[in-house]
Amino acid sequence: MAMVKMKFHVAVTEDALKALNAHRKDERDREEEWIATRRRELIVPGMSRREAAAVRRDIRARVARMRRAGEFGGTRDDIVTRAVREELRARGMDRKWPKPPEGELEAPGRPWGTPPSAPMGDGGYTHRVSVNLPYKLGDTVRRAAYWTSKEAVEALQDWADRWGDGVDVALREAERDGVPAELALTAATGRPSAPQSALEIRDRLRAQVLTTGDLLRAAIDRATGAGQPEIPDQA
Repeated sequence: MAMVKMKFHVAVTEDALKALNAHRKDERDREEEWIATRRRELIVPGMSRREAAAVRRDIRARVARMRRAGEFGGTRDDIVTRAVREELRARGMDRKWPKPPEGELEAPGRPWGTPPSAPMGDGGYTHRVSVNLPYKLGDTVRRAAYWTSKEAVEALQDWADRWGDGVDVALREAERDGVPAELALTAATGRPSAPQSALEIRDRLRAQVLTTGDLLRAAIDRATGAGQPEIPDQA
């Protein structure tokens, strides 16, 4: 029976996508060379067709085992899956997490109150990668991101209740919730401006928010050797 997968769509930079595709090609070339070498060694002149077919079958089975063990990259999903496991272990997040409240994981976009990690377009996330993770691993990623960020997200909500999110965020929230833009602008401009000290608090809280995209991008960097990002304290 086929393993159930969970699909993620991750915004990445052009360099990250090129590095991932190059790594996949290197892994495929290395695997194909290993297969070709084994066939030259094990399929000898005079061997019957049945014997040769058995050798090929055994080689395929060994390749599958080596993929599962991480000795070969396999597919791009295999590469990212292995890196996600490593990333979770490195962050101390490879454990059983409670189930979040109903509906929390189904909310679209980033967690409430946080800006994009990097802008789309020039200098930011210009490409997307679709990744299929084993369902249990994907669920762990989603739960880990939710519970790790929960306190910071709630603090950002309190911050927004006090100071507001600004005009740009107000308009995005209004569009998502079906609120007329005029009402959103009125509410946003009617709030007092946040002092610099409050803005610094908001920035620190935003830095504590971890999304599924953040985890998957870090895993892609880990897989491609692009340098491991500093893992922030999740106090």
